[in-house]
Amino acid sequence: MTPGPTIRRIDDPDEEGPDVRPAENRDVPRIAATLTVALADSRWTRWALPDDGRMQRLTRLHELDAGHRGVATGSTWVTDDVDAVAAWQPPAGTAPLPDDVARALAQELPHIAGSRARIVAETDALVGAARPSEPHWWLAHLGVRPSSRRRGLAAAVLAPVVVRCDTMQEVAAAAVFSWANVRFLRGFGFEVTEELRTSDDELPLWVVARQPLPR
Repeated sequence: MTPGPTIRRIDDPDEEGPDVRPAENRDVPRIAATLTVALADSRWTRWALPDDGRMQRLTRLHELDAGHRGVATGSTWVTDDVDAVAAWQPPAGTAPLPDDVARALAQELPHIAGSRARIVAETDALVGAARPSEPHWWLAHLGVRPSSRRRGLAAAVLAPVVVRCDTMQEVAAAAVFSWANVRFLRGFGFEVTEELRTSDDELPLWVVARQPLPR
């Protein structure tokens, strides 16, 4: 990914850009397909998921965590053709998960990780301890189909929550596993707050946070 235009420009009503909207139930299969195609060869995917059935595992993860969770909490944003997806987790307590979605996530996520479940859970705990202490929006998944890249779509799907964070004076944060993604998010005001390694010491990772622009 390469840095896109600033969020300020994306939010300018005089600026033309792709149509972006909150995800709906009908979008879940396309959300999963877009994110899986976009992230199939990512460093995190190769580290976190076993070779056996990796793409099926990744697709189910995206169905549950970006699709069903995001639709239920109103926190996943897509372009109208769902060629770009930004899935966030809202601040704790602001959008409770329906019981059926919560159960599916609790039951299936460990099975999706398979033999990597313990390492992934330990690393998630390290990241959790490094997240901002104040309520914040957490960027869980961001992806653009390869055929649609370099058109500003990643910036477009990030914009609704980042603009909201400026309006409501809220923090946004994420964990990324490549310096290229750190550079990309810096273009939108994120800065590194913690530099860590996965619990098995295989990969570096960075926790980044964005403070809201002053009113």
